[in-house]
Amino acid sequence: MAALFSAFSLKDVTLRNRIAVPPMCQYMAEDGYTNEWHQAHYASLARGGAGLVIVEATGVSPEGRITPACLGLWEDGQIDGLRRIAANIEAAGAVPGIQIGHAGRKASANKPWEGDDHIPSGEPGSWEIIGPSAIPFGVNLPRTPAEMTKQDIDRVKADFVASAKRAVEAGFKWLELHFAHGYLAQSFWSPVANQREDEYGGNAENRGRFLLETLQAVREVWPQNLPLTIRFGVVEYDGSDDTLFPESIELIKQFKANGADFISVSIGFNTPEARIPWGPAFLAPVAERVRREAGVPVATAWGVDTPALANGTVEKEQLDLVMIGRAHLSNPHWSYMAAKALGEEKPSWVLPASYAHWLERYAPAETE
Repeated sequence: MAALFSAFSLKDVTLRNRIAVPPMCQYMAEDGYTNEWHQAHYASLARGGAGLVIVEATGVSPEGRITPACLGLWEDGQIDGLRRIAANIEAAGAVPGIQIGHAGRKASANKPWEGDDHIPSGEPGSWEIIGPSAIPFGVNLPRTPAEMTKQDIDRVKADFVASAKRAVEAGFKWLELHFAHGYLAQSFWSPVANQREDEYGGNAENRGRFLLETLQAVREVWPQNLPLTIRFGVVEYDGSDDTLFPESIELIKQFKANGADFISVSIGFNTPEARIPWGPAFLAPVAERVRREAGVPVATAWGVDTPALANGTVEKEQLDLVMIGRAHLSNPHWSYMAAKALGEEKPSWVLPASYAHWLERYAPAETE
């Protein structure tokens, strides 16, 4: 059996393979609520054969959304739609996960295909934004966030806790805290975005405080037998990584000591000045170092989109799970395609019987 199709267990959860669908924003919600788009989208991805399907970035508060069209989990009425999604994912044989987060200074933005820029303050659909310091991201996101008070910090931590409780009620078995991509938690960690002079800014211990306290608070309400995971930007590619990357690994060790079970390794995206070396599986060696030095299972979601490359990262013990994102949008049955490409004896096992029968029975003959 190819390494990619071996089972993976974490806490009381077992994935049927090492293929995961990462959170991918759909920007199709209304007032944070799911609709039929989300129901069909996630059921389709789960039927395709992945071991884990993680629902897109879901705001812990209205102000925490990236755009007005993002999902939310800040009120009880939003539970039912997400419960249907979790149940459909599980019925298709995958583990249902959800990512919760707060967009911070990158919030109150237009959809990517409608500008991917800040909605000007005061315009319809806009809201006031917050961050660790009154420093704008820049470029297409020029608005200056209000610097968070201690009361703001406590309120947002409480919002994470309340959303985590709702995620349990909705039936999710895998929770991911969004501590990446220049959103609120990641910006606390960034020396570029965080220039506070209190206990939440300055040295690495202080910059990591909001992240650790949020994790600790969520750990108290998330079931101990289910995976509590973090998507974390460990590098920036802005010239700071000789210092920042070792600090990130030390913070991940503290995450582990405080109840985090798994890290999805990503990029900080805290500055438009970053020079990211995009390429096939370019973060796999970074994730491998996190795995080795911090002693936690890892995944990454950037540029690992062919069966051979995905299998190789697991085989070489760089990654424990492979997050396959855009390739799943192109082909929801990517797992079936990967199984055939890697020579699995019965690749149809990753499909519903009603698909497998026709695809296997009437598959075109292979030619030289």
